[in-house]
Formats: sequence, C-alpha cells, structure tokens
Amino acid sequence: MIAKTIAPFARPLYVMLKPVGAICNLRCKYCYYLEKKDLYPESTSYVMSDGILEQFIEQYLNAQTMHEVLFTWHGGEPLMRNRNFFKHALELQKKYGRGRQIDNCIQTNGTLLTDDWCKFFKENNFLLGISIDGPQHCHDVYRRTKDNRPTFLQVMKGISLLKKHNVEFNVMGVVNDYNVDYPLEFYRFFKSIDCHFIQFAPIVERIDGKLATWNVPSEKWGDFLIAIFDEWVRKDVGTFYIQYFDSTLANWVGQQPGVCIQAKTCGHAGVMEFNGDVYSCDHFVYPEYKLGNIQTQTLTEMMYSDKQTKFGNDKQDTLPTQCKECQFLFACNGECPKNRIIKTDSGETGLNYLCKGYYKFFEHVAPYMDFMKKELLAKRPPANVMEIFA
Repeated sequence: MIAKTIAPFARPLYVMLKPVGAICNLRCKYCYYLEKKDLYPESTSYVMSDGILEQFIEQYLNAQTMHEVLFTWHGGEPLMRNRNFFKHALELQKKYGRGRQIDNCIQTNGTLLTDDWCKFFKENNFLLGISIDGPQHCHDVYRRTKDNRPTFLQVMKGISLLKKHNVEFNVMGVVNDYNVDYPLEFYRFFKSIDCHFIQFAPIVERIDGKLATWNVPSEKWGDFLIAIFDEWVRKDVGTFYIQYFDSTLANWVGQQPGVCIQAKTCGHAGVMEFNGDVYSCDHFVYPEYKLGNIQTQTLTEMMYSDKQTKFGNDKQDTLPTQCKECQFLFACNGECPKNRIIKTDSGETGLNYLCKGYYKFFEHVAPYMDFMKKELLAKRPPANVMEIFA
C-alpha cells in the first residue's frame, strides 16, 4: 500500500517488470541478462509472486501523473509465465487503474507464441516486441536454443501467428560483429515481413574485463546506420519508422528523443526483478545500482531518490571533454553510459565505445536532418525530404 500522498513530478515514473527474472528458454550467446540469476543464488523458481505483482501494480498506478500508463513486461523470457499470470495482472490493473488508459507491451523472443497467446494479446490490446536479428543467416549466428539449435524458423512462425491474429508488433534487431556487414539485407528483411517499427540494439559487452568477440565494431556501426538511412531517407520516410532516425531528428529540432540513450540524462526507466528488487536501469542490474525493494520502499521513493537522480545526471555530468566539445553532442549526448568504456585520444576515461561510428553517422545525415527540421518548423511533413534527395 502507498503510505503517503505523492505530489506530481516533472517526468513520469517508468519501471520495467521481470516476471521470471533472468530465466529464458533460449541461450543467445551475447545475452547480458542470463547471468543476473547469480544475484539470487538462494532462489530456485525466479517467479514473481502474486503479492509482489499486486504491490507493484498498485504503487505504479498510484504514482503516475498522466492518464495513459504503460506496463512493460521483459525478461528473460516473460512468456515462460502462463496466461493466468497476465490475466491476473490485467485484473489488478483494472482494480487500481481508476479509469486510466492502460497499455501493455511485452518483449519476447517469439518462440513460445501460440494461437491461444495471440488471441489473448489481441483481445487485450498488447503490443509485442519481437527480438529477431535479421534474415536467417544473420539471426541464427547467435540466437540459439539451450542445445545450440537455430531459432529463426520458430520466431518466424511466431510472427506469422501475430499477423494471423492481427496483433500489433514491432521488431528489435541486435546488431553484432556478423550482421553489421549486411545492413541493407537486414533492413529489407524487416520490410519484407511488413514490420513498420524497427529498433536496433548494437552489442557492446565486456567479459572478464575484455571486449566480447561479438561486439559490433564502432566504425562499422556507423556504416551500418548510414547504409540503412540512405535507403530510408529516399524511399521510406513516414512509412517505416526506425527509432534511431526518429530520435536523431527529435534532437535536431530540440525535442525529447524517443529513446533514452540519446537523451541528455537518464534514470527515467528502472527495472524490477521477480522478487521486488528495483535497479536503476535494465543495463545496470548490479548490487551497487540496487535502489531497494518494493516490499520495504515505494517505487516513488526509489525512482525519485537522490541515488537515482545522481545516476541519471551522471550521464551528462561525467562526459569527457572530447564529448563536451563535440559538434554533435546535442544529437548523441554520450549515448548509453554502459558503453562508455574507452579513453579519448588525450587519455581521458569515459568515451563511448561507439563514438567513431556515431560521429560518422551524424556527419553524414546532417544535411537531411537540417532539411527535415526546416520542414517541421514550417509545419510541413518531413517526408518531403524524399522528393529533394531522391
């Protein structure tokens, strides 16, 4: 129960849910989250209890200042919980929602989708995020089962079921050392399956202090974005929506970007593990970034705490001089703090691993962004760019 009345805040409270923690039916080789189960060696099931679920939903809804509220279910693989769990969640949302508009989205690997799941999602207006790394030869490199079998055909079967039941979905493609060499094939594949909302997630991980072999090379990341942008800006503006491009344009016109990594500060999106532990961010689920537990503190107390505020402001406050003096700081803002793992040319720490790639991308797209900015300011559609640069 909320112990006290909460005053309105300047930004909405957003916390992602992990109903099965780090448990997953797949073993994607680059997954950064499976190791998180080691934080809870005493646990055996990693299943969120009904009590913690109810506490979260009540607190989350009571803390919101907007009429529209979004719940995001993540993993691990959230579909390892059965439909009764999500039916109960919907009942609790209705109980504590007080007439608010409540939306739900789930990020899933798609391999567990069935007709019954898709009927449920359609009936309850869920948005599905499907993790798929491009065409088969790209996807199957790293996205494997526990016994190392490929998963592409299973995911495509799931996507076919979503289409069959008219369930809204978007895709999130992880970009790694392999598929970064196939940008147009990657992009055109998503267009071929009629997915109009596309997100990219470049892999940058360290294992025992060393860069992972599957990391996307920085300059190749820039080349990847440029190749796709050049096709998108001539053919697909206003038809296919690519999160990086939309957020870049938002920063170009001085608006809040739609993705946290390109914002000036972070700390606006926490994550709650299966046992009620709340962490600063999905990419910072480490003991030093634990904010508390929902059973002893409210979500509002944790997410608006001095510790979380400092975590969010550190994104801007700890930028190296090279970033502060960069002409594209407004577009990049140092990207995600988890990727600030290399040194600048002068030896200063905290430079983003992907810096060279992003600089190359922003330099390339600047004329197009300038044009689309002028169109927006003149209250004309930015899709006019296609006529000019075709």
